[in-house]
Amino acid sequence: MHHHGYAWLGEKQDFDKEGVRRPPGESPTAGSPQEVINRYRQAVTDFPTSGMPPIQTAHWLMKPPSTIRGTWAEPKEAGEWLGLQLAEFAPRFASRQEADATRLVMLVRDAVERLAWGGDVSLGHYIKGTIFHSVALVTCSPNHAEPGLPCPLR
Repeated sequence: MHHHGYAWLGEKQDFDKEGVRRPPGESPTAGSPQEVINRYRQAVTDFPTSGMPPIQTAHWLMKPPSTIRGTWAEPKEAGEWLGLQLAEFAPRFASRQEADATRLVMLVRDAVERLAWGGDVSLGHYIKGTIFHSVALVTCSPNHAEPGLPCPLR
């Protein structure tokens, strides 16, 4: 078991476009409504190549390896990376309460505990203005939520 780290920074309005954040799913049939066919076509082209965070955290494993920001064998190492991510962006968080140092330390501690039993971690924070910061740690080989997903580095 190991853990991959992912990070995304972008416009909140882009993050809100859920269609880009969902995998294609099953192919529509010939009798499917045009909107279903169009959504499927968009998902087929956009989801696998987009660095946009997926709706389900485990689906990061479906993204290309280039989206991985780091890989760690130990939860503590992954937690250290998460702590660095949070520390880097905390001064720009829209909410002072979310940027509280004690809160951030607890988030990292809780993340390490979750990774230790094979869970995933996904956090998001509004940055001053219209920016959203998303950071995730995904357990791989296997992932508990989606055990059939292969490691993107293989």
